[in-house]
Amino acid sequence: DGHVLTDNAGILAWAEAQYPDPPLLGVTPLEKADIASWNARIEAEGFAAIAEALRNSAPGMKDRALTGPINYAQIPELAARGMARLAAFIDLFDAHLAGRDFVAGGRFSVADITGVVATDFARVVRLKPGEQHVNLLAWRARMAERPSMAL
Repeated sequence: DGHVLTDNAGILAWAEAQYPDPPLLGVTPLEKADIASWNARIEAEGFAAIAEALRNSAPGMKDRALTGPINYAQIPELAARGMARLAAFIDLFDAHLAGRDFVAGGRFSVADITGVVATDFARVVRLKPGEQHVNLLAWRARMAERPSMAL
């Protein structure tokens, strides 16, 4: 109808309503809450840390440390903080995935999708899970086996 959705949350709400099977946002109230919570946490603690590190260190982001129409200078200390935050998140995410097949809700969900993208995107700041992150690496390998992940 010409309506344009411009953010992830809106697009996801539309997609879930339009194509409810499989339920990427959960089924039960607790499952929905768990998935929403972990999806938000991955965005806030994972993606935000990546963005902080990247936007404050990449030469191509010079004077673009924040999004929007105003130029902001990079702050190297914020890049270092972003890397520390990302390392802490990867450790936390690995611990959370112990004994789990999926990030939240006991089934494949948007939290798994967001987790895969965040984990893979961390490579832009040259930080990726190491061999000590056995749970995260095993989960990521399982995600790679999904038909939707085939290239």
